Amino acid sequence: DPEAMRRKMVDEYKAELMHPYYAAERGLVHDVIDPAETRDVLIRSLAMLRTKHADLPSRKHGNPPQ
Repeated sequence: DPEAMRRKMVDEYKAELMHPYYAAERGLVHDVIDPAETRDVLIRSLAMLRTKHADLPSRKHGNPPQ
């Protein structure tokens, strides 16, 4: 039954991969914050990025006339 197999795969995925420890083991979690501090953390993070400037790469290929 394809539906039963899909449910089994989803259940296995949730059991093995959908938890914070999996992300932390792989270095995907940068910080754990208290929900009461969310607004302050976001404000500080966005303020830090306000002056960020990323240079665009130079074009590799032109657009020659035909």
